[in-house]
Amino acid sequence: MATPTVSLNAAVPVVADPEKRAFPLSHHQRVNPVVESAQYAYQETNIVQIDDGGVARAAKHIHSLMQTESYSPRTWRTHPLHMLPNEPHRPDDPHNKAVLDWVFLISALNFSFWSEKEGTSERYGVEWQTSWDDSTRTVYTGYWSLVAALNRAIRDDGIPITTPSFYADETLCPDSVIANVFRRADQSTEDIPLLEDRIRIMREVGRTLCERFNGSYSGLLDALQLKHNGDATALDLVHTIIANFPSFRDEHVLNGRKVCIWKRAQILVADTWAAFYPASASAMHPLFPGTKGPQIHDLTMFADYRVPQILHHLNILTYPPTLIAKLEAGTYIESGSAEELSLRASSIVAVERVRDWIIAEGGNLSSVVIDFFLWDLAKRIECGEQEIDGIVTQAIVPPHRTRSIWY
Repeated sequence: MATPTVSLNAAVPVVADPEKRAFPLSHHQRVNPVVESAQYAYQETNIVQIDDGGVARAAKHIHSLMQTESYSPRTWRTHPLHMLPNEPHRPDDPHNKAVLDWVFLISALNFSFWSEKEGTSERYGVEWQTSWDDSTRTVYTGYWSLVAALNRAIRDDGIPITTPSFYADETLCPDSVIANVFRRADQSTEDIPLLEDRIRIMREVGRTLCERFNGSYSGLLDALQLKHNGDATALDLVHTIIANFPSFRDEHVLNGRKVCIWKRAQILVADTWAAFYPASASAMHPLFPGTKGPQIHDLTMFADYRVPQILHHLNILTYPPTLIAKLEAGTYIESGSAEELSLRASSIVAVERVRDWIIAEGGNLSSVVIDFFLWDLAKRIECGEQEIDGIVTQAIVPPHRTRSIWY
């Protein structure tokens, strides 16, 4: 089984019309190829299994928890490190354009935070404020170390690190500046993983935004809506990201067939949607103002480390003993291997089934919001802040260890 190599320094081919990629159609809408890819990889690898009884029990429990917590897309705005847009949204608001560039770069770099020093103060961490408004200092690890590092550069260091024209330019923003942005906390003994890859990706995406989209993510969104006569959807945006940015093209080959996972491309679109989600659910989304709206239900969950872990804990996924032994031993699992694709693909298929169960019971949730909730839940369980009560669970096993730019 081979995994294609992506050269981040190579010239990026211009794809003027992403819709012309050969994806199937359904109900006059393009189907998200991640759904079909995941179903194929799940069946073909036949390693991780989905327990349909576990899906039903856990879906009921998840839906109940989400209702109790009033969990919604607006929950995105409650995370203290998130940069929040002004409301109501105005297309010419420079702050909101800056928020879009912040969301874009976060998603471009949102990968590979697991540590060999997991559970110790020595793992890579970043010290910054407790929130944008609270100067109390704390150390962040994992995904939040990325967010804290970028926020610290903007707020404390006065570095416009999320501005594409800045981070694309090796003279204005040499590698040493980027390395300093990601400097570790005093107590850490390791640096951020894959720093060289992160720098290459910043150059790639920054140059593409500058060369094709007037130097900003908002320029890309404007071009997208112009192309679709103001009626572009979330899936249209995913295809545009995939077509223009190789480092978002999370695709692998399984038995001669391409498998699309597209974790970071989809989470970029989902975070864009959630960050600007209107206060009233009945209001028009300011970034997807067409008659179709964002159609966020077309997106899947974002296959990473944490969500498979919580899906197994909830008895939705079943791991064979050999895989559990590897996870508990911390055995490295190659990107694109059968086991890794099985973990990721089964998670996508499982969350689709959870969503379908909730909808059949009268709920109205997207896989995106379910993923947001499960990721937050997994972090709370990891920190000992919450336990699952009311359903039988499996013992928590460590997340799989795969080092790649895809997640």
